[in-house]
Amino acid sequence: MDRCEEIVANVKMEECYAGMSLVFDGNRKDLRAEIDAAINKVCQETGMQPVVFDNADTDKKHHEAFYIEFGEEAQRESGAFFERLLKELGIDHCVNDVIEG
Repeated sequence: MDRCEEIVANVKMEECYAGMSLVFDGNRKDLRAEIDAAINKVCQETGMQPVVFDNADTDKKHHEAFYIEFGEEAQRESGAFFERLLKELGIDHCVNDVIEG
């Protein structure tokens, strides 16, 4: 299976905001653990601390996701963080540039 089908990445960047969603099959505990570990690793390597949301406590197991967000103070450097995270997860492209709700 293509890695981009296992973990679907979406990015949204605006003037004072940058966010990424990583959507995956909620029944795959291994993917949840891998994404969580990759986020923590990139945070440690970069020293950046984005706001991270994990919507694991929803009833929509087929649309679970991690949401990584940067506000105005770190938005300009967020692209490098996102690129490093995608590389860490073996994802070579994002589906689109809009985070879908």
